[in-house]
Amino acid sequence: MSTSTVEVETRGAVALITLNRPDNGNALNLQLAMDLLAAALTCSRNPAVRAVVLTGAGKSFCFGGDLRAAMSKANNADAYLRELTTYLHSAISHFMRMGAPVIAAVNGTTAGAGMGLVLMSDLAVSAASAKYTMAYTAVGLAPDAGTSFLLPRTIGVKRAMEMTLLNRALNAEEALDWGLVNWVVPDEDVLGKAHEIAERLASGATRAFGRTKRLIAESLGPLERQMVLESETIVAQVGSAEGLEGVTAFLDKRKPNFTG
Repeated sequence: MSTSTVEVETRGAVALITLNRPDNGNALNLQLAMDLLAAALTCSRNPAVRAVVLTGAGKSFCFGGDLRAAMSKANNADAYLRELTTYLHSAISHFMRMGAPVIAAVNGTTAGAGMGLVLMSDLAVSAASAKYTMAYTAVGLAPDAGTSFLLPRTIGVKRAMEMTLLNRALNAEEALDWGLVNWVVPDEDVLGKAHEIAERLASGATRAFGRTKRLIAESLGPLERQMVLESETIVAQVGSAEGLEGVTAFLDKRKPNFTG
């Protein structure tokens, strides 16, 4: 399967999913969100796929949401974001509940919704040069992509608040220390390491893996309900004075003025 924004390549029992907007840092627009859901469904419905590797084309894993695309919709930015998050959140739910283990191969900068893709993965391999940041409140927005649900459960509430309120960026070693990723490897080895792990999992008891994944997902609580709340919150915030100022300042490459 190949689309303009997502590529799916099957290598034996391992499916490689590549976010394919390298010129935009693999930022999530509506088409990419739709294509990512299609990729998740393709993998979950194919019994021959026993493990999945998720990575980004080019130098970045995922910059997060494509704010320029959202703001280009003028008065319809809220409807655009609601539709985008509907597809994105459905994709995340399918990845977390599919039988095949999902390994993120984080090959560069990860921000915003890109953090959600790392957090929803069962395991994560990080390039040594990778950086991790939430970035939402820096542009006057609220979290989406399941990050408000998964981040505090992964690294703890206080550290999650530090990343969301102060927008602390983590380097790869800090991400490893905080439990955000499992391994840090040289940049040139990140995809190879992820494939090595995927091959090991693909030769294992994948039915037991799938049932274990679903047990853990259920133990976390109402993820889907939280993602609906995220969608409505970011939609409300993008239309607010703060959201408009933050996103406009980001696109204009200036410091936002949140004093209004």
